[in-house]
Amino acid sequence: MNSPLSLGTAPVRPLAFPIPANVHVETVVSVKHYTDRLFLFRITRPQSLRFRSGEFVMIGLPNAEKPVFRAYSVASPAWDEELEFFSIKVPDGPLTSELQKIQPGDAVLMRHKSTGTLVVDALTPAKRLFMISTGTGIAPFASLLRDPDTYEKFEQVFLTHTCRDRTELVYGQELVSDLADDPLIGEFTRGRVTLYSTTTREESSHMGRITALISSGKFYEDLGIEKLDPATDRVMICGSMHMLKDVKELVESLGFKEGSLNHPGDFVVERAFVG
Repeated sequence: MNSPLSLGTAPVRPLAFPIPANVHVETVVSVKHYTDRLFLFRITRPQSLRFRSGEFVMIGLPNAEKPVFRAYSVASPAWDEELEFFSIKVPDGPLTSELQKIQPGDAVLMRHKSTGTLVVDALTPAKRLFMISTGTGIAPFASLLRDPDTYEKFEQVFLTHTCRDRTELVYGQELVSDLADDPLIGEFTRGRVTLYSTTTREESSHMGRITALISSGKFYEDLGIEKLDPATDRVMICGSMHMLKDVKELVESLGFKEGSLNHPGDFVVERAFVG
């Protein structure tokens, strides 16, 4: 059995199995449950970790000799001293069925490498940035919204968040409402971020799938803005596979070109994440 570990500010119980050399063992700092389907947790950050806001890492638990790892977008910005994650709870999921039970002081495994397509360097500069998300797909945008680099490249940011019920929208509402008062980035964000929340099941001020709302023009009417145009706008997409496909087809029909780090373009999609 491994010797006791002391990571961050909280001691971690001895681990039952040897940890691979390419895996960090980090400590849970805090946990917040929003609904019976969604929760947030924060862990200590390895001193050696460098990542771009919007990227994801592979997370696991030290509860088996061969731990299950899943891709989790880092919700905290690149400058944060801790790492934040926003997760769905899957009752029979090989990871989340156990991950949802974590408490402060518990150990979480994280592979060294970060990667992902939802980074501002994969987009060419423009006036407006649209972040389209469903469910926990809002996580990488939580990182980007709290990064000054986002506001150096774009004048206005529009975040859409679609969930089944209103309670599932709370994380995004808290995120945006706290931006202006943030001592580090408040000056960059004031008056420049707009949240457009929609529900698909429970009655709310904006109901419907985001693709339907954009296609019908109601999205633009509700916000009082001009239609999407590759000459002035850039788009980031993260969430359910169905939404990714529909929004990708929608923006491509408008003339948007997909970008990457090697060839920055008009829009990017995170295919490694489904939430």
